[in-house]
Amino acid sequence: MTISLILIPILLVFALNIPRVSGKTAYYAALAFFAWQLASVFFPCLGSQQFAGLAGKFFSFNIAADGISEIMIVSASVVAFVSLMTSKVFSTSDGKLFSLSNLMLLCIAGINGLVFAKDAFTMYVFIEVIAVASYIMISLDKKVGALEGGFKYLIISSIATVMMLFSVALFFLAAGGTGFAEISAAVKDYGSNGIVLIAIILFMCGLLIKGGLVPFHSWLSGAYSQAPAGVSVFLGGIITKTTGVFTLIRFLDSVTGFNGEIKTVLLITGALSVVGGALIAIVQKDFKRVLAYSSISQVGYIVLALGAGTALGVAAALFHIFNHAIFKSLLFVNSASVEKQTGRLDVDSFGGLGYKMPITSTTTAIAFLSASGIPPFSGFWSKLLIVLALWSAGYQGFAVLAVLASLLTMAYFVTLQKKVFFGELSPSLENVSEAPKSLTVPAIILGGITIAVGLLFPLVLKYFILPAAGL
Repeated sequence: MTISLILIPILLVFALNIPRVSGKTAYYAALAFFAWQLASVFFPCLGSQQFAGLAGKFFSFNIAADGISEIMIVSASVVAFVSLMTSKVFSTSDGKLFSLSNLMLLCIAGINGLVFAKDAFTMYVFIEVIAVASYIMISLDKKVGALEGGFKYLIISSIATVMMLFSVALFFLAAGGTGFAEISAAVKDYGSNGIVLIAIILFMCGLLIKGGLVPFHSWLSGAYSQAPAGVSVFLGGIITKTTGVFTLIRFLDSVTGFNGEIKTVLLITGALSVVGGALIAIVQKDFKRVLAYSSISQVGYIVLALGAGTALGVAAALFHIFNHAIFKSLLFVNSASVEKQTGRLDVDSFGGLGYKMPITSTTTAIAFLSASGIPPFSGFWSKLLIVLALWSAGYQGFAVLAVLASLLTMAYFVTLQKKVFFGELSPSLENVSEAPKSLTVPAIILGGITIAVGLLFPLVLKYFILPAAGL
């Protein structure tokens, strides 16, 4: 499954460009691949193994699949599918749809390579593939806001790139290679090796920047809010969690382990992000900016779970990555629906929109409740695991903080839901109707996953999350 999920999307891009096909053809080809990729995780007999065997004769990568990578592949497949469907609604030309379809395929190839990587340099290469494709997608509309958001993303991401590349070079100097096993052997003696210590600090800082965590979050709100609607779904749903948080999990689990200093950094960074992101989200007036700062807060929960430094903490982090991918993608899809039907995103200009857009209003409420940790939705269970992991590891203060921060999450989401969907219908919205099926169908699917995972939590935990975390 590993090599095939990297090479097939790349080969598909070549096939779509030689000769160049229509945007509609590229769109359906990309959707078909995303669906096949999702199915191949659960049904390996679909042909990926045969292709992987053939490709392995010509290509050699330091990659391997495991339970953690499978969670990310499932998350990325779902998010890519719905984000491309959202993009089609907003694509004003055949060329734009063609470009988005190709760029998302390249991004998915990068994501697949990253989650399978067992080598620090391989991780760096695939992270940069994702970053370049993401920058182009953010700026694709060529509007001033999009170009500014993309430029900030490019500059700050480049800083992280330099840190990580320098770190990889230092690891090679200290360990004689960049494989996880080689670096891990050198890291065991990092207390007496300043080169390894500097390399660890640089690599972790680069990942925290990529993940948009406080205090490295300045690029995130502009990129999320100014990107085209479908790209916002992709960024918020999977990109930052893959290039930042997932890579951090892999690096800590495979290379450094969870010692006292690293856990302290994770706990402080996670706590700052949880509280800081929520406080800034409360005062935002733009629908997508609320969601952007909410993402900072939710990713902070994931890092807090890692700060516990236990297998339960890793399991909680993985579960919240999946849940956040689903409910945050749902929220960005619904912000796209509101933007499509009203032409604006200023939350103070709405009111009573739920009367005109009942599906969008209902699925938004489902996502809000899940993000706030309300049972029986999926977000409740992952937040509960995070609190339990922190408490059992002896970090009761951070566990209490995680619970109290959920009240802040509830505050800004209730405020947004009230201003946009509840109350008296604004006269300017009299002619508004429900969003097209290309937006409501993905919303219903994502809302259904949020409910189903919450209701089937024991099965999901037993057969999907705990095995991935090695429990």
